[in-house]
Amino acid sequence: MSEAALRVDTTSQVPPYEQIRAQLATLILTGRLAEGERLPTVRQLAADLGLAPGTVARAYRELEAAELIRTRRGAGTRVAALPTGPVRFDPARLATLTRDFTASARALGASTEAILAAVREALGREE
Repeated sequence: MSEAALRVDTTSQVPPYEQIRAQLATLILTGRLAEGERLPTVRQLAADLGLAPGTVARAYRELEAAELIRTRRGAGTRVAALPTGPVRFDPARLATLTRDFTASARALGASTEAILAAVREALGREE
């Protein structure tokens, strides 16, 4: 994995696996982790973050379910290719992205009001 560092706030109300999942999903969806880039093993990332391997394994399982990463025996865990072609609105994907954003914002210590203000500001820039 590149220089993108993951951080887990153990005092946060957001579970550690969700913090990991949200941060990795954001890095992948924004292109900071490129297709084919290898992620650390579950044990290595757990050791780096001071967490139980099961916590990291759950984050990886959820990322695999979202088709953002792919794990193959002998090849490790790598960033999957993002879908190409025309994009259609997918409410489930929007819910996942929203969950990722709010979990990341909560991990930063943002309040609900601050999160909503950031979203309103971002939407205002697009108009």
